[in-house]
Amino acid sequence: MNVAADFEALYGTAPDGVWAAPGRVNLIGEYTDFNDGFVLPLALPHTTVAAVSRRDDGVLRLHSGDVDGGIVQLDTAALEPLSGGGWAAYPAGVVWALRAAGHPVTGADVHLTSTVPTGAGLSSSAALEVVTALALNDLFALGLTRPELARTAQLAENAFVGVPCGVMDQMASACAEEGHALHLDTRDLAYRQVPFDLAAEGLALLVVDTRVKHALGDGAYAERRAGCEAGARALGVRTLREVDAAHLPAALDRLSDGTVRRYVRHVVSDNDRVVRVIGLLDAGETRAIGPVLTEGHASLRDDLRVSCPELDLVVEAANAAGALGARMTGGGFGGSAVVLVEADRAEETGAAVRKAFAGAGYAEPGIFPAVPSAGAPRL
Repeated sequence: MNVAADFEALYGTAPDGVWAAPGRVNLIGEYTDFNDGFVLPLALPHTTVAAVSRRDDGVLRLHSGDVDGGIVQLDTAALEPLSGGGWAAYPAGVVWALRAAGHPVTGADVHLTSTVPTGAGLSSSAALEVVTALALNDLFALGLTRPELARTAQLAENAFVGVPCGVMDQMASACAEEGHALHLDTRDLAYRQVPFDLAAEGLALLVVDTRVKHALGDGAYAERRAGCEAGARALGVRTLREVDAAHLPAALDRLSDGTVRRYVRHVVSDNDRVVRVIGLLDAGETRAIGPVLTEGHASLRDDLRVSCPELDLVVEAANAAGALGARMTGGGFGGSAVVLVEADRAEETGAAVRKAFAGAGYAEPGIFPAVPSAGAPRL
C-alpha cells in the first residue's frame, strides 16, 4: 500500500510525512488498567499507517482507505465530544484532546489505512489514536513524550468517543519495543521492557481471532468498570490496586454484593498473575507462564464473565492439543485469544482449534503468530 501516493491522489499534494502505530495483544493483566494495576502487552506487526499534512486554517480532513465513504471534513474549533462520527471520531478526538490541553493544533489533512483487525480485541482504535497523536506531535512541534501521547489518545477515547478504557492499549502502541513485552504500571505509567524472544526459546504465541465482533461501547465494559469502582469504595481504597493478593480473602468477606465480589476477585488476582508472569520471565522460565495464562482465562470466564463460547473453545481445544496455556485477551465478548505453544506444535495446535470450531458450527477463526514488535514510528 502506498499511503503517500494515495494521499496525493486525494488531496492534490504530497503529505508532510507518514507515520505508523501498531495494534497490541495483551499477554496477561485484563481489566486491571483502569484499576491502577499491572498489565503486560506487546505490540503486533499489524499497524495503522497515516499520511498527514499540517493545515493552519482550522480545517480537519480525514479519509480512511478501509472504510467506504469520502473525506470527512470538520472544523477543529467546533469539535464536540460524544457527537458520534464512526471511525472518524477517534482521530478527531485526538485533535480535540490536544486543543483542550492548550496545544495549537490548527488542522490537518489525514489519510489512513490499517492492517490491524477490527473488532478482534487487538486495539485497532488505539493504533488509530496513537498514529494521529504522533503525527500531530511532530508536525506542530508539541514536544510531548510517548506516555503523554498515550494519555492524550486515551482521553480522546474516554471523553470524546465515550469508551471508558484504560491506558494500556495506547501505551503499548506508543512505547513497546521489538522483541519485548511492556510491563506497565498504570498507576504512574512507569514501564519496563521485558525480553520476550519466543523464537529463540523454540516457542510461539498464537493469536486466535474468533471472528466474533465485540464493541466496548455497548455498556458491558462500563458496567464492569463501575462495579470495580464500587468495590474499591466499599473497601475504603482509591482503586483495587491497593488490595494486596495476600489480603484478598479478607477483602472479599467485606463485600456483600456478589457481582462486585467477583469483579474484585478477578482484578486483584489478575494483578498478582502479572507479577507472577514477570517473575517467571525474569527467571528465564517462559514455558511456566502457560498455566498462569489458563488460570487467567478461568477468572475472566467465571468471575468477570466477559468470555464467550468461542473463546472458551479456543482455550479448551488448544490446551487439549498440547498448548502450554491459553486465555482470552482484550475486552472480551468475542475478539481474540492467545495461545502459548512449542513452535514445532503451532501448526498442529492451530489445526486442532480450527477442527473444534468446525465441529461446533462456528466460522473459521483467523490464526497468526504474535511477533513482539516496535511501537509507533515515523516512517
